[in-house]
Amino acid sequence: MSKPISLDQEIAGLRERVAALTSLADSAPFSPASRRKVDHELRVVIETLEAALRRLDPIAMPRSIFDPSNPKVIGRFTALALVAQDRIPLNAVGQFYGSGVYAIYYRGPYPLYASLSGTETPIYVGQAAPSNQGAHTARDQGPRLAVRLNEHRKNIAKAISTLDVADFDARYLVVQSGWETAAEDYLIHLFKPIWNNETNLLYGLGKHGDSATTRANKRSPWDTLHPGRAWAANSTEDARPVEQIITDVTAHFARHAPYRERTTLLEDFFAELRQG
Repeated sequence: MSKPISLDQEIAGLRERVAALTSLADSAPFSPASRRKVDHELRVVIETLEAALRRLDPIAMPRSIFDPSNPKVIGRFTALALVAQDRIPLNAVGQFYGSGVYAIYYRGPYPLYASLSGTETPIYVGQAAPSNQGAHTARDQGPRLAVRLNEHRKNIAKAISTLDVADFDARYLVVQSGWETAAEDYLIHLFKPIWNNETNLLYGLGKHGDSATTRANKRSPWDTLHPGRAWAANSTEDARPVEQIITDVTAHFARHAPYRERTTLLEDFFAELRQG
């Protein structure tokens, strides 16, 4: 009968196996495939050891840790602060100092947007970075939010055959310089707005026009569905046919129902917050 292995022997064996694997990191040369394999194996060992340490500890770790310095946390609460602002007609934005984040909402009769119209889900969200990244006041940031929102207003106003700029509202929030990107990222994650590039549906609102040397560029889905910008009319081909755009947007709303009330929106926000 073989003699049982002692705890000290088990630990010594574990050390040898870990040492052998970690020493591979100093070996050379490595092909890209081999490097990826060693990287993967080392990460598996680290995760396994960390899990074992957690099981050995008689005191449980907290389910989540609130870190106010985490950019994702700041982005989440900045997005919530934006949603708390009053909606104003896009036509009434005017001029003001400050950079930050904004959301544009639709409340008109366009058939494809029927499930979105009048809801708390924006059709587009964005950010406007400050003129000077070191700006500490709204005046130092420059009128960046106002400029961006008025650019969108002018573009929407050109699509007179399908849209009425009077059917659009906006919320905006001036934000301390440097945090606008984190807030925009969370807004896109939460709302999945159909006009944002990230959703890959009706991108193109933010385009500023093609030069004479790039007229061969395909017309964006936004310009295909909402014609009116003269430079877009010069494109010779649509990036997507109208039929596909309508099918894709309809399927998107079926998967991601717009928030009809802020109470439902807040419930989802709190649910994510509980998950850390």
